[in-house]
Amino acid sequence: MSGTIERRVPAGLGALAGALEGLDGPEGALVFVADPGVGDEWEDVLAQFREVFESTRRALAAGAPVVYVVDQRDLLGQRGPGAAMAATGLLSGARAAAFEMRRSGIPVNVLATEEATPPEAVASWVGRLLAPGPAGPTGELVRLGGEHLGKALP
Repeated sequence: MSGTIERRVPAGLGALAGALEGLDGPEGALVFVADPGVGDEWEDVLAQFREVFESTRRALAAGAPVVYVVDQRDLLGQRGPGAAMAATGLLSGARAAAFEMRRSGIPVNVLATEEATPPEAVASWVGRLLAPGPAGPTGELVRLGGEHLGKALP
């Protein structure tokens, strides 16, 4: 499992970019981190969607897994409408892509992180989700941290 991974990490997330840089995975795999500073302008959100769509299309055409990384607060709409649209759009897109690719065995998953999640933990989970295998998860939302326990918010 050694190949070139497309990593898309927004500026300002240098520690996470560094942790993901050491990651190994299948050739053509995609790790796309949602931009926390996307803002509330539709054009900015749409630009992020276009970028992730093109990147995902390349990865899936190569038969490679896809992992989107989002901030858990954005899935709950806690940091503004633009970030919420981006995060929930990525989750919906991942589930749709996973459904379409299920027979091919190509996994597409979303990793939701908390603000305090160490970059190394994020990279470790991304690595797990990139690992090939017929019994691996696909179309799943994996939450890291204890701020959101299932459907209960502490």
